[in-house]
Amino acid sequence: MYGYIEKSNLSSDMEAPAHVVIANKIFEMRLAYYFSSRDENISRIDNAYSKILYNEITQNGVFNMELCLQRFSEHYQELYSETDAPFLERHGRLLLLSYLRPLVSGAGFYHIESQLTNLKRMDVVVDFGADQFIIELKIWRGEAALSKAYEQLLDYMDVKGAQTGYLVIFDFREEKNRQRRAEWVQARNGKMIFEVLM
Repeated sequence: MYGYIEKSNLSSDMEAPAHVVIANKIFEMRLAYYFSSRDENISRIDNAYSKILYNEITQNGVFNMELCLQRFSEHYQELYSETDAPFLERHGRLLLLSYLRPLVSGAGFYHIESQLTNLKRMDVVVDFGADQFIIELKIWRGEAALSKAYEQLLDYMDVKGAQTGYLVIFDFREEKNRQRRAEWVQARNGKMIFEVLM
């Protein structure tokens, strides 16, 4: 009615259910901020804890994304339940954004890149002071898909001229098969990727 969403051209089959997309970049960002702040209000981290976390992650005006993603992983593991898996699989980005929002607001911001010059899309970019952090979010789909995720992130890093990137992978396999790790991995041309597998 208000033009916030429009029908996607993904399927030409008239019998298939309709898919919708956000009409433009401004609406997409406003809706993402709204839903992440709404979620933040529902499950608000205690203000004192949030302030301690902010001071720990941003020392001397520098944002430590490695530490931020490690803390996010710990927070996620405390809250994760098998019953939440379908929601988290669809809304992992929203969960990360609601975690990032109180940490970057004021001195920085995050945004979702709509499209790069090579017609690809990255998940989240965080700007904090003079630093820019490229974060790609994926769901664990095996080693072959992990290799593709690395290549995709490296392509984004090349476009942005970044030497470091961040890959967050949600693992929804059974507990006995699930892996957890947070480590730096050396990629091509000396570029580094901080991989968080949750």
